[in-house]
Amino acid sequence: MIGIDTNLLVRFLTRDDPAQVAAVDRLFARLSEAAPGFIAREVMVEMVWVLERAYGFARPDVARAIDALLEARELVIEAADRVALAAERYRQGGAGFADQMILLAGRDAGCKSTFTLDRRASQAPEARLLEGGTG
Repeated sequence: MIGIDTNLLVRFLTRDDPAQVAAVDRLFARLSEAAPGFIAREVMVEMVWVLERAYGFARPDVARAIDALLEARELVIEAADRVALAAERYRQGGAGFADQMILLAGRDAGCKSTFTLDRRASQAPEARLLEGGTG
């Protein structure tokens, strides 16, 4: 198994640099179920941020990209169940993907709730808005 960094996923999904895309494609062509690529949950969070902020991808497009990565048999995604649930919630609106991952991590760690000052994030079942929270 080899680790896959955010910049490789971004190149693969955006196809924005021909030389780097070719290198990424060659690497990904070597992956298989027996010798997969590993994607850390932090890479997934960073990838979503980059696709939204730097490339202007809309939520539905980012969610489809996450779904495709989750379905790839030659990839192992850390906390795949959490990533899938976070992606589904993210697709529906409300809190961002990173917030969903944070809230679900707290839930999985046994937290009764995770306090936040972010009203959008506080709408998730695992969250509670701390007094004084904003936008």
